Amino acid sequence: MKSVARVESRAARTSGEGTLGRQIEARCLAVADSRCSRRTFLRAATAATLAAPTIVPASVFGATAPSNRITLGCIGVGNKGIDILRKFQRFRDCQIVAVCDVNRGSFGYRDDSQFLGREPVQREVEKSYAAERSSGSYQGCAAYSDFRKLLSRSDVDAVTVCTPDHWHAPITIRAAEAGKDIYCEKPLSLTIADGRAMVDAVHKNGRVLQTGSHERSNPKIRFACELVRNGYLGEVKRVVTHVGRHNKVGPGPGWKPMPVPDGFDYDMWLGPAPLAPFHQDRCLYRFRFNYDYSGGQVTNYGAHSNDIAQWALGRDASGPVRVEHVYAEYLPKGSLFNVTTYSDFRCVYDDGVILECVTGVPEVRCIFEGTEGMLRIDAKGENFVVIPERIKTVALGSNDVRLGTSINHQRDFLDAVKSRCEPSAPVEVGHRSATVCHLGNIALRLASQLSWDPKTERFFGSSSDLANQMLHRTARSPWNVTEQFATGHS
Repeated sequence: MKSVARVESRAARTSGEGTLGRQIEARCLAVADSRCSRRTFLRAATAATLAAPTIVPASVFGATAPSNRITLGCIGVGNKGIDILRKFQRFRDCQIVAVCDVNRGSFGYRDDSQFLGREPVQREVEKSYAAERSSGSYQGCAAYSDFRKLLSRSDVDAVTVCTPDHWHAPITIRAAEAGKDIYCEKPLSLTIADGRAMVDAVHKNGRVLQTGSHERSNPKIRFACELVRNGYLGEVKRVVTHVGRHNKVGPGPGWKPMPVPDGFDYDMWLGPAPLAPFHQDRCLYRFRFNYDYSGGQVTNYGAHSNDIAQWALGRDASGPVRVEHVYAEYLPKGSLFNVTTYSDFRCVYDDGVILECVTGVPEVRCIFEGTEGMLRIDAKGENFVVIPERIKTVALGSNDVRLGTSINHQRDFLDAVKSRCEPSAPVEVGHRSATVCHLGNIALRLASQLSWDPKTERFFGSSSDLANQMLHRTARSPWNVTEQFATGHS
């Protein structure tokens, strides 16, 4: 953080590291919420000590001190990036010191009226901070086109990663290795192998990662999941999760390349993805409709609805054992948008529970069907419906499983950065929920039924060879960070 107490390693060795360690532990445990067990803290503290043994965060000495601000760099400040940035900016103990985007500034995002990119967002941040100062001016937010320059800053504590999905793993892994905590938008990964590498990098470097699965900070959805988890619907037999339809129209077969706009670093935008001719409908918000950069609405909406299902079913560290193609539709071959326009795949867990993910109505996230009731969670998280209705008024008992206390996803991340405890949607959770979506896409693309081992994270049995090849994608150098991390090379 901006103010740190530097402890000389020699002095620490001669004056008793054990005493200092106990002081640090006592302070962190004092600010940790009920989610943070002693074991969780010690694991994080040990990893953090190995990563940076001579620096003690200022938060250890006063969690409420005015100087105790988490300095934040925001990587990717488009449609979702600006939304997340603004949410963090509301908190007085968070200071945005840098933004990064390959786009200098343009229209072309989800809302055609949005003019976004590193320069307009930089101006917005500085204007906002200037309004709080008596001088009426502020110039303290840097703007970068290359995220590596942002990560090299020693005064940045944490970063947001709100880029297209194909950039999540390279940036997250490098951020973890640079000692930064990470708020990464959902879906966590582009591939299952990328997700596992992200988990390993975060744990190895003792970092905090919050996946942008914000339903985990929604008290209504949490209570609905607690009803399911604690058996108030009886034995759950089936879950139906919904994903949305395409909300943009792309060019069909025969589309022509376009000139790269001034101020847009297209090669950097592609990054680890294959070389491809530029078209405006390939980039910015529309990236999610091409398999080179995303998994379509299966990973976009599915990262929410399937995450809720995993949470309610108690599968945060596991997943299904079988996945099968049911139905899929695509645009004509040669279209720029090549992900499914309609999807239907089915997963089966080891206890026989069926999860079916379909392109459904936008008003519904998921439906749980039990032997004693049914529960439907609405898409915006504002309500859920239970049959019979009396279940909705249940008062959870002292022995019932509780699923956390967070009511604001960004606040939860900042608190986790200070306490060094796991946030409400930690990296393993983000990885496992994204895995359900990736499994579905693989089954749909192969039109197959596949057996899956959630422990080894490999397919087995017939048709497994081709499916296992789809767990990973070769990235363009020098962005093959997943492979470098897996082999121990930097």
